Amino acid sequence: MSERAPRPEPDSAPAHGSGADPDVPRYEPPPGVGKLLAWILLFVVAAVVVVLGGVYFV
Repeated sequence: MSERAPRPEPDSAPAHGSGADPDVPRYEPPPGVGKLLAWILLFVVAAVVVVLGGVYFV
């Protein structure tokens, strides 16, 4: 069998056309308003379920 040599790594990662310094950390964009409202609604519904469950079992 023939063994394949591993591919050499590139010297530096491409900046994806941004022209930014590769040492500068990149941050993901903030969540949209709809996603934020969905999380808030999820926590409100969870809180209501916990309160109603506590009232029901007392």
